[in-house]
Amino acid sequence: MTPPSRILVVEDEPDIAALVKHTLERGGEMRVDTVTSGDAALKAIADEPPHLVILDLNLPVLSGFEVCRILRQRPATQHVPIIMVTARTSESDRVSGLDLGADDYVTKPFSLRELAARVRAVLRRRQTIESSAPQPQSYRGKFLTADFDAVAVAVDGRTVKLTRREFELLKCLVENRNRVLSRDRLLERVWGYDHAIETRSVDVHVGRLRGKLGPAGDQIETVVGLGYRFVES
Repeated sequence: MTPPSRILVVEDEPDIAALVKHTLERGGEMRVDTVTSGDAALKAIADEPPHLVILDLNLPVLSGFEVCRILRQRPATQHVPIIMVTARTSESDRVSGLDLGADDYVTKPFSLRELAARVRAVLRRRQTIESSAPQPQSYRGKFLTADFDAVAVAVDGRTVKLTRREFELLKCLVENRNRVLSRDRLLERVWGYDHAIETRSVDVHVGRLRGKLGPAGDQIETVVGLGYRFVES
């Protein structure tokens, strides 16, 4: 029998935390722990890294943005999926959260059923990655070199720092080089969605990835009306 997935809910409103816990545990496939502050979240995750974190942004002591940043810097937690939950609705807040390495972003008030569906989608994607056949783990072109196993990217010999999402986007494009990938397919492969939710997120991340890759950014082509393609240099 498969053990339940361990979920940590970081939420300073007890009523919301209790509702999320009840909803996720109802099917018996998840075990949910809750904490109410950013520092408590870091301690709980250090003691026992969960399979996924649901992270509110407006937290006492440490904000959700700061918690996310710290988790992504630590080797033991850099790949733990994070779904941010917040009352902030501006695009800049969503982009900031995604750039820090969040896997998804849900705004309050939210549907508990939708949140549960997003949790399951992220967990499915993580399981698929872990169980899938090994892919080529390196790439070397005229400008770009990438060691996906070592999470190392360089352009013209200079190390390029990418967010987790940018790194996974590059990896997906390179592994499917010379093939056109639609925005919906990239959302499914990189974000874990099985249907388009915010295709603009793809455009934003592709734009930022191109900027960081400098001359190698031209290898990511826009195919009008279809999506994106990584081509050989």
